[in-house]
This record gives sequence, structure tokens and C-alpha cells, in this order.
Amino acid sequence: MNSLAQSALSQYQATDNSAIAFANPHVLILKLIDGAIERIYQAKGAMQQGDTGAKGKLIGKAIGIISGLDACLDSDSDNELVNNLEAIYEYMNMRLLEASAEDNIGKLEEVARLMGEIRTGWLQIPDDLKKSRPVKAVGKE
Repeated sequence: MNSLAQSALSQYQATDNSAIAFANPHVLILKLIDGAIERIYQAKGAMQQGDTGAKGKLIGKAIGIISGLDACLDSDSDNELVNNLEAIYEYMNMRLLEASAEDNIGKLEEVARLMGEIRTGWLQIPDDLKKSRPVKAVGKE
């Protein structure tokens, strides 16, 4: 796992670190997705309370997690799914930056919804595929 993906895991700051240490790659990605969604909703709460510092910190963590998910993709692949995920991750990070700058709750909710759709798709991966194709170790050939 490269430093960006490792940073994404750190951004998640799971309360059950033992679960991360022994989780399979499919579960780790799911935890990152859940962590991004959680940080977005926490940022929404901070935005509603006018806590600019917490809002910025939480949106930054969400961006870090999404960037880590992007880094886990096989960018050398000419796979349509990979290309679509790269584009949506870039779009989500852009929207999070806009949400922060504009104090726009609607943009936070949009990104949370998109992450929820990715989560739903991730959960639908058949068990045999979860075991047959490990997550790419980014930065390693």
C-alpha cells in the first residue's frame, strides 16, 4: 500500500484498529468508503454549527480518504470502470472543496450520496471476485 492509501487509512481513524490489521482488501475499501461518508456528515454538522475549523478539518479528511481510494485504482488499466471511478473521485473532491469554500450543505450531501452509491456497488461484488483479485498495491510493480 502506498503512502497515499496509507494516509487514507490514517484519515479514517477507525476505533477498532485490530479489525483493520486483519481485514481483507475488500473490507478495508469498505471501511474507507464508510469513513469518507462519516467525515462528510460530520462536516455537515460542523457547517450547520458555524464551526469553520472543524468543517475544514473534516472535509480535508474526507478528501484524503477519497484520494486514497483513487490511489488504490489500477490507473494503468484501460478499464472503463477504473476510468469512471477516477473521474467520480476527482469530481467528488472538487465538490467537497466547493462545499467548503461556499458553506454549501447541498454539495456535501451530493458527495455523500455518490459515496453511498459506490458503497452499494462495492457490496454487490460477488464473493468469488473478492478473493480472486486483490486490491492493487499502489506504487509496487
